[in-house]
Amino acid sequence: MANKRVFSGIQPSGDLHIGNYLGAMVNWVRGQGEHDNVFCIVDLHAITVPQDPKILKKRILENAKMYLAAGIDPKKSTLFVQSDRPEHSELAWILNCFTYMGEMNRMTQFKEKSNQTKVRTEMKKILKKQKGYTTKYLEKRLDELKDAKTNTQEWFESVMLEIQKEQFDQEIEATIDNYFASNATVGLFDYPVLMAADILLYDTDEVPVGDDQKQHVEIARDIAKRVNNKFGKVFTVPEPIIKKEGARIMSLVDPTKKMAKSDDSENSYVLLRDNADTIYKKFARATTDSENVIKFDKEKKPGISNLLNIMSVATETPIPELEKKYADSNYGEFKKDVADCVIELLKPLQEKLAEYDKNEDYVRKVLKDGAEAVAPRAQATLERVKKAVGLGL
Repeated sequence: MANKRVFSGIQPSGDLHIGNYLGAMVNWVRGQGEHDNVFCIVDLHAITVPQDPKILKKRILENAKMYLAAGIDPKKSTLFVQSDRPEHSELAWILNCFTYMGEMNRMTQFKEKSNQTKVRTEMKKILKKQKGYTTKYLEKRLDELKDAKTNTQEWFESVMLEIQKEQFDQEIEATIDNYFASNATVGLFDYPVLMAADILLYDTDEVPVGDDQKQHVEIARDIAKRVNNKFGKVFTVPEPIIKKEGARIMSLVDPTKKMAKSDDSENSYVLLRDNADTIYKKFARATTDSENVIKFDKEKKPGISNLLNIMSVATETPIPELEKKYADSNYGEFKKDVADCVIELLKPLQEKLAEYDKNEDYVRKVLKDGAEAVAPRAQATLERVKKAVGLGL
């Protein structure tokens, strides 16, 4: 029986961190002998938000180095750049014609990416300044009324001022909403259809994803089923594979949020190129709690739970075993040990990265060979789809 085909991709839109490595790449490497793996650097997805072309090209190469240094073996797995295979974008257009606006409007990542909190906060500050004396007057007068002895007239005035202030706030929110609605690109909105094309193009059986990406695999499944119901067996319907441990490595600063390079604080993530001193400092500053009890509880102890999760995946040790091991340890000792295991895990990867830094021509050749290797699969799927829907002669 043939091995199941697995498709995975990472955007070259930022430096890779241990969330990418522990949440995805480690599992890819461990499963190389068990699956027919297709790994893709999805640069078409990256340009759904503004990119510097020179930096993007560097990141594509850097991502390829990371894949190889992590243990992706070109003899066992296929590694290529998405835009080197034009079938991805051509299939995405066809799939657009079988995708409904209502489905796309429900995609949470579009809402998150097109409605960035940091940008909204800065825009609010600017717009409030533009309102000038009005909002300042309202806030000052409300403070005065709160300090004064309340009578009916003052109470009525405070209510009217609150209403007026709320109207200004709503006006500001509406202005920002309109800005994002008019400035988010069609590409960003259509991102899930391109992702569906990535997956369906290779008759993918399984897609390992974090729980935040599961929605995108679900829409790929819906589109595949819709096309199959209309034209017969055209696509393989993929299954999302989510590992419970390691699937979502959280921020070291705010363990209720996923670890992300876009975070304002450098202490929130550990980059794969960070040296030992930097890693020790970041884990030493990691958010925990005041109990000094090392126990896994995502709700009450998100910081400690995140550190346990990181150590569990890095050392392949079940969390209950780690809880027993550190039952009598304090947080400082535990944080140091988590840092130690991450440093040890990254050491061979960083040594290989240094080798690939000196031999970038080899990395480019791996990517070129990978694009050529997947060409027959991609072309065959696209021809099958075009024939099914009646395109061409």
